[in-house]
Amino acid sequence: MTNAPQRAIGIDIGGTGMKAGIVDLREGTLVSERVRIPTPDGATPPDVLATAKQLVERLGPEGEDLPVGVCFPAVVKDGITLSAANVSEEWIGLNADERFGEALGRDIRFVNDADAAGLAELKFGAARDQAGFTIMTTLGTGIGSAFLFDGKLVPNSELGHLEHEGESIERWASASARERDDISWKKWAGRLQHFYEHIEAVFSPDLIIVGGGVSKNPEKFLPMIETRAPIVTAVHRNNAGIIGAASLILG
Repeated sequence: MTNAPQRAIGIDIGGTGMKAGIVDLREGTLVSERVRIPTPDGATPPDVLATAKQLVERLGPEGEDLPVGVCFPAVVKDGITLSAANVSEEWIGLNADERFGEALGRDIRFVNDADAAGLAELKFGAARDQAGFTIMTTLGTGIGSAFLFDGKLVPNSELGHLEHEGESIERWASASARERDDISWKKWAGRLQHFYEHIEAVFSPDLIIVGGGVSKNPEKFLPMIETRAPIVTAVHRNNAGIIGAASLILG
């Protein structure tokens, strides 16, 4: 551990935006400006890879030669993307780990985006030293989830794809669904109440963490949601993906 890097770049690829920053791996904090570029239309592999390269370049000299962790909206096994949520289906079956390594020209680690956010909260946030079973949900373009049990990540959960009226529940209860349907925060909280009741009925978690872009405005919806387990916002909020992706470098 003495030779472990002290800083790394985290890249968070979402359905609408790609973000990056330099992370202090001892404290779990951003030590650079967070840079953002809209996710290219269609989110094809060549366009996403080119945008990732631009993000790293925008971090400037301080980011040179640092290892990179990347999080991505897909099931990821052994560096291969096995699904594609809000990105091109060309990602399915692709060795993304290898492709990002080639595009960025440096050592990289690759993981599901919600799992990265979960790792940030596990190592540096709301789930640190939390016993038992924690479920983190990220509310954004879709709904991501991370299962954390006794300090370990159980990867590739996909609670956003629970079924609701014949389609994935994220199409009804995500943050983007609230904007698309132009509904009030109160009505959206009612949709989230249904979602979290379903989760608790199946999994009985000890703690629920809410992350994603809307976690910066918890007062608008969280007090209207009732759960058996404590429900809290992510400490790192919308930076959790960047921080968790960078923390992959620690192993």
